[in-house]
Amino acid sequence: MAALSTPLDVQEPSSTTEAVVDLSIADVRQLNGALHAPDVAEKAPSWRVTNPDGRHGIAVGLDAEVTVEIDGHVGYYCAGMNKSATVTVHGNAGVGVAENMMSGTVRVRGNASQSAGATAHGGLLVVEGSAAARCGISMKGVDIVVGGDVGHMSAFMGQAGRLVVCGDAGDALGDSLYEARIYVQGSVKSLGADCVEKEMRGEHLAELAELLAAAGMACDPAGFRRYGSARQLYNFHVDNASAY
Repeated sequence: MAALSTPLDVQEPSSTTEAVVDLSIADVRQLNGALHAPDVAEKAPSWRVTNPDGRHGIAVGLDAEVTVEIDGHVGYYCAGMNKSATVTVHGNAGVGVAENMMSGTVRVRGNASQSAGATAHGGLLVVEGSAAARCGISMKGVDIVVGGDVGHMSAFMGQAGRLVVCGDAGDALGDSLYEARIYVQGSVKSLGADCVEKEMRGEHLAELAELLAAAGMACDPAGFRRYGSARQLYNFHVDNASAY
């Protein structure tokens, strides 16, 4: 392994080695600067980050097919705006992990705090533990698979994409939902405005099986229920005023 203390380290990693950045020596700005290099996918496609110690903004704005393994817990907005990269957090993640991601894969081996995958347009976010409130808020095409539970108002204003919850869901699931699909294996404390349970047809079972396989979750799709929009709040109607 070629250890990098700063992006200016003379020991440049090759395409056959793993670049290692120790955040007890380097800082997050240096790490992200190195990961944003235009030729990073050719020169250093594989990265390992040690001693993250809950720092914020790690591996944000990636725009190349690189793999980043983070050994420990991360703070706010890890892997935000991700495009093409594969980022794995071997620990817990703070608020807004994978916020506004476009493509690629972000995996959290532990739990995620609030707003995981917020506004994300594409790609796959996997939280192997549980996710807190507003998981998938305003999701716009991302696929999110949570191995445990999600907190209140998850998928709030979800516009497109799929949220899979292998555990339980908190209050107001899918509040003000548009066209995102929600699959829950456990119990739902309450549904939000305009969110209803829908029939689980064959195409949904196949879709769910594919998502679970991609996330590495050994769950039976037949044990899930599907939720979606009742489409009653798309246009203002005075009878629905209290729900807006």
